[in-house]
Amino acid sequence: MRLVGVMLGSENPKELGAFYTKVLGKAGWENGDWFGFDVGTGNLMVGPHSEVKGKSDAPGRIITNFEAVDVQAEFERIKALGADVVAVPYQPDKETSPKVWLATFADPDGNYFQLASPWEN
Repeated sequence: MRLVGVMLGSENPKELGAFYTKVLGKAGWENGDWFGFDVGTGNLMVGPHSEVKGKSDAPGRIITNFEAVDVQAEFERIKALGADVVAVPYQPDKETSPKVWLATFADPDGNYFQLASPWEN
């Protein structure tokens, strides 16, 4: 198996889709209240879900990660879009992985997403 996509259900999918359009660029496809963003080899889908109301009450349960070669530059760009900053760029393991950086944001529904530098094996 391989993971091919993540779906974010929302009470306000148009607002959330517009937000991710700013972050990721134009959606690869749109259909009514649905948006599909091609991200690397996967897909982020945003759409309505009958069981989702308001902001996430557990935003750290699932965190979507986007690889960015320059985490600091992407952090500044996304911060300027008005995204809520949860964690400024930091190095989670400076000793064994000094090139790895992470930064965390919350989208308009309160879901967390991270920027991550490429991980080396």
